[in-house]
Amino acid sequence: MLKHRIITALILAPLALAGVFGTDVQGFYWFVGGIVAVAAWEWARIAGYEAQSLRVAYAVYIAIWLIFARYLPATPILYAGLLWWLVAIVLVLRYPDTGRFWKQRSVKLFIGLFVLIPFWKTMLALREAEMSIGLDIEVHIILLYALLLTWAADTGAYFAGRAFGKAKLAPAVSPGKSWAGAWGGLACTVLLALASSAYLGLSASMTIQLVIITLLVAIISIFGDLTESMFKREACIKDSSNLLPGHGGVLDRIDSLSASIPVLTALLYSFAWISWGGQ
Repeated sequence: MLKHRIITALILAPLALAGVFGTDVQGFYWFVGGIVAVAAWEWARIAGYEAQSLRVAYAVYIAIWLIFARYLPATPILYAGLLWWLVAIVLVLRYPDTGRFWKQRSVKLFIGLFVLIPFWKTMLALREAEMSIGLDIEVHIILLYALLLTWAADTGAYFAGRAFGKAKLAPAVSPGKSWAGAWGGLACTVLLALASSAYLGLSASMTIQLVIITLLVAIISIFGDLTESMFKREACIKDSSNLLPGHGGVLDRIDSLSASIPVLTALLYSFAWISWGGQ
């Protein structure tokens, strides 16, 4: 399994970097839109729909929403995403008692809108944002940092969990995740923040801000992972699909990002690191 994970990661990483650095805004729109459409196809399965026609129909439905949302302001969609993840935290912490609120397939399809659309819109908002802190860096670096942050959290959690993972983090949701893994993931993201600060030559105050932002985003990324695990557990499936050997499906790869990107965008905007004008 580790071998498959590494091989798949070595293929996916260059593709992700090409999508971030090798596309213009319109190309990035289609790049992330394609990822979200595949994730929607997988979400329909998690929601309880096995028929390919229905899963494809949901993917098309989400794609239509993406086209519509392209012309909507980012701020209300961002708020909708943040509200959903606050609700998701409660659902995860109180599971399985909270399962009765979303067991119906139609409810889970509706939730998919709040998982996928804000992720896509805030990815695009970040791509179109402008740095407003006087740093001579392009906003592409922020997108790269978002990816590295999630990868660092996942990698740290994987190896720390395998080495020390005895106390379970959320056994009712995901028995395989441990407190050691969570702490290992957070530690890796702090190291990433400090290394990035040194590389960019940030001041002490900006370094502190970056560490705070990074920790908050890393914590919500854990809940993004746990939220998908909760829905998969209810659906009695291990992976959203088998498209990515060793990693499951596309949704399994962006579950943390779907939570962390809206929160990262909100925090960067709140700390006045970025601006996006009329968005």
